Amino acid sequence: MRSRFVAYAQQRLDYVRDSWHPDTRPASLDPDIDTRWRRLQVLARDSRGDQGMVHFCATWQGAEKWGQLEEVSRFVRENGLWMYHSGDVTHHNLSPGRNDPCPCGSGRKLKKCHQDGQS
Repeated sequence: MRSRFVAYAQQRLDYVRDSWHPDTRPASLDPDIDTRWRRLQVLARDSRGDQGMVHFCATWQGAEKWGQLEEVSRFVRENGLWMYHSGDVTHHNLSPGRNDPCPCGSGRKLKKCHQDGQS
């Protein structure tokens, strides 16, 4: 899961696609250059044999807003490799103020961290 998050954050869609199970893999993936993935929190994980589950929350920053994608993902192990199969997704909008803690999890205020889409 962490490697797929980093791949999304770095726009390495080839890795995202290659780590997607062939039964559910989309024909193509379009880059989203306006979204910056800022934080991944793994909330739970479990595996039984060749079946796995990861419950996570990923925080993103867009041009003018913040949000979170929460998902319970299902993974399948084939030939020793874990592959993303499917997931149940929920989206949450965030409305941090400039003096609120930055949603990236740095512990700094938004205005000193990622205000205006900084790094």
